[in-house]
Amino acid sequence: MAAVRLGKRRINVPGTPIVRIVIGVLLIIFGMLGFLPFFGFWMLPLGVVVLSVDLHPVRRFRRRFEVWWGRRRRRKRAERRAARQRQLPPSVDPQ
Repeated sequence: MAAVRLGKRRINVPGTPIVRIVIGVLLIIFGMLGFLPFFGFWMLPLGVVVLSVDLHPVRRFRRRFEVWWGRRRRRKRAERRAARQRQLPPSVDPQ
């Protein structure tokens, strides 16, 4: 059984490669119809994840996006921490 690792989670993706590719393509197509009531834009990333199990170019794209997103999150977190440190009043030593 194939699996996709997202961060620390491992999600099993059942089916044969042909079935997974068809499901991934359908999720992406229906995700583009996200403005309709039944479908949603959440289907786009899910379709990419399902396709990344079997298609190397999609897997490479997903991995690059994960690395970029992780670096971005780390940078934003560091910027917020630095801004918070600048806003704190200097500590007073009670001597």
